[in-house]
Amino acid sequence: MSLVDELKEVQPQHEMAITIGVFDGVHPGHQHLIRSLKAKADEAGLVSGVITFSWHPKALLDPPTELPYLTSLEERVDLIKELGIDHVIVLSFTQELAELSAREFLTLLKEHLKVKAMVIGPDFALGRGRDGTAEVIRSIGEELEFTVDVVSPIQVGEQIVSSTAIRQALSQGGIRNVTQLLGRRFRLSGTVVHGDHRGGKLLGFPTVNLSVLRNRALPADGTYITLAYVGDQVFRAVTNIGRRPTFGPGERTIETHVLDFDDDLYEKEFSIKFVKRLRGEMKFESLEKLKEQIAADVKLAREMPIEPSYRSIT
Repeated sequence: MSLVDELKEVQPQHEMAITIGVFDGVHPGHQHLIRSLKAKADEAGLVSGVITFSWHPKALLDPPTELPYLTSLEERVDLIKELGIDHVIVLSFTQELAELSAREFLTLLKEHLKVKAMVIGPDFALGRGRDGTAEVIRSIGEELEFTVDVVSPIQVGEQIVSSTAIRQALSQGGIRNVTQLLGRRFRLSGTVVHGDHRGGKLLGFPTVNLSVLRNRALPADGTYITLAYVGDQVFRAVTNIGRRPTFGPGERTIETHVLDFDDDLYEKEFSIKFVKRLRGEMKFESLEKLKEQIAADVKLAREMPIEPSYRSIT
C-alpha cells in the first residue's frame, strides 16, 4: 500500500492537530508531547492525531543499526490511545516516504489529514536528509496554513528522558532507572514455549519459557524479581535471562518461575514486569548450589515489599 493510500484510509471528519514520531516506549517525554497535542486540539476545536511508524526509520536508512524496541507496535498504539487521542495513524516507513522532502510530506499531510496544527519536540526533524527542522517546518506551516508548537523535553533528576537512555539502562540491568525513566515497569509479553524442562525435573522449580520477538529490547543477562501476568491474575515471580552457564553454553532464554502457580500455559500469551535485579548471570559449581540460590531468590521474591507501579499514563 502506498503512502497516499495509507493516508486516505484515515478520512478525518474535521481539521486535525498532529504530532509525528516513533514514540517507542511511550515514555513520559512522549506523553508530555502527546498531552500537549491533545490540549492544543481541544483548545482549537480540532481532532487530535498521532502519526507513528510500523518500524523505526533507521531500519531502512541505516540497516546495520537495528534498534531493539521497548514496546511492540500493538503496545505502542494502545498506550497512545490511552492518552485520549482521536486517531493513531500507523504509516509504513518505506523508500517512497524516505525520499520525500519535508515540504512534500507535509503537503500530503495537509491534503489528506486536514492538518491545522502541529506539535513537535525541540530536536524533531523530518523529510529527506532530515531537511525539515523545526524552523523549516514553521516556515512551511505558514505557507500551508497550519501552526507549529515546540514542546520542551522532560527530565528525571538530571537525565533527559529518551528511548535511547531507557535502552541503555535496560542493557545494563538498571531496572530502577528504567522504571523511573519509563514511568512504569518494563514489560515483556510473548508466547509460552517448551524448554528443556530442567527447572522442574532437575531443580524443583518449574519455569515458564517466554518467546518474544527478535527485535525486542531485553534487560541484561541475570536474575530478576518480576510480576507475572496470567489473564487477569498477577503472581510474584523470579525470572532468569541468559544462557544458563551452569549447564554449559546455550541459547539465550527468558525463564520465569511463577510462585504459587502450576497450570499449563503452553502456547498462551504471558507477560512479566520487572521489579528488581538480584544479580548478573552466574555459573554455579554444582547443581545443589544452584538449587540453594534459586530457593533463596524465591524467598526474596515472596517476602519483598512491592510498591505499586507509578505509571504516568492515567
